[in-house]
Amino acid sequence: MPTPTSRAAGFAAAALAVPMLLAGCSSDSGSTAGSQADAVEISDQWIKAADSGMSAAFATFTNNGDREARIVDATSPAAGRMEIHETVDANGAKTMRPKAGGLVVPAHGSVALKAGSDHLMFLDLEGPLRTGAQTPVTVKFADGSVRAFTAQVRDFPGNKENYVPADSPAHGG
Repeated sequence: MPTPTSRAAGFAAAALAVPMLLAGCSSDSGSTAGSQADAVEISDQWIKAADSGMSAAFATFTNNGDREARIVDATSPAAGRMEIHETVDANGAKTMRPKAGGLVVPAHGSVALKAGSDHLMFLDLEGPLRTGAQTPVTVKFADGSVRAFTAQVRDFPGNKENYVPADSPAHGG
């Protein structure tokens, strides 16, 4: 039979355990593992068809977390290198250039990469990107986490912007 002292000790232990159990059920960042990659969903992804040189990937990034997520890099086996780009108006002409600081996806918000705006730029294509092909892309977030996705290559004749490299005087580099 339990004594009053052992019953009090049991109640005290239970009282201490309840807050720890509740904390384990709550979500601080809005994602399971807490990384920026875990908080971001990727949808509507596609890549512009190209024979050589450059191309671009477009998608919608939705952040379900309580903190902003920042995409700082991208890679794909289809390109020698990739850059995060913005398109700006420079003296009446649309110009693409690397986006300083990466791409911010606000907490509980979305960012759409689209033609004539922000996009992931494929540089030094390893081969043609043919319509209908599936191409892998990996994005890296500021916290070091990564997220891979596959995008379908599509025909798109528009948006023939100029490109200003990051180390160009016109970009400020």
